[in-house]
Amino acid sequence: MTFEEDIKNAVAVLKKGGIILYPTDTVWGIGCDATNPEAVKKIYELKRRAESKSMLVLVDGEAMLDRTVKDIPDVAWQLIEAAVDPMTIIYDHPFGVAPNLLAEDGSLGIRITSERYSNELCRRLHRPIVSTSANVSGEKAPVFFSQISDEIKEGCDYIAEYRRDDNTPHKPSNIIKVSDGGLIKVIR
Repeated sequence: MTFEEDIKNAVAVLKKGGIILYPTDTVWGIGCDATNPEAVKKIYELKRRAESKSMLVLVDGEAMLDRTVKDIPDVAWQLIEAAVDPMTIIYDHPFGVAPNLLAEDGSLGIRITSERYSNELCRRLHRPIVSTSANVSGEKAPVFFSQISDEIKEGCDYIAEYRRDDNTPHKPSNIIKVSDGGLIKVIR
């Protein structure tokens, strides 16, 4: 299957409210349209994760980030420009995403992805995409596709072909909370 066919298939599933298993700029992720509360609920159920534990989303660039967060603090833009490794920033005022994605305080972790597959998914869907590690909550996050459990694979509506054989070590993103007024807190 070509990259183009793979992306088209994944986007078609996302548009229908399905969940996918796909490579990101960090580890393999389970994802869905971040604006679809029913799709988000499917991921919580598959991961056996409490909805009080928010999940992060990926966007394809600054324009999509701007359409997903109201009043991005200047310090967040500075962090984005300076980042070398993948970085998730938790923002206080997200909007236009499924309410069940938000943390109890109303915040949301968002990462601009530059990885080819995940970036193209966001671009073609024209919306943020949920990205959570491809494991049942509480279990070790798989580093490679070959480490993903059958339970997770069987619970997804589509599994990307791209990078399945890639055994390049990746690690989770850095996570930084940027609050109103520019207060920064390093989470991971």
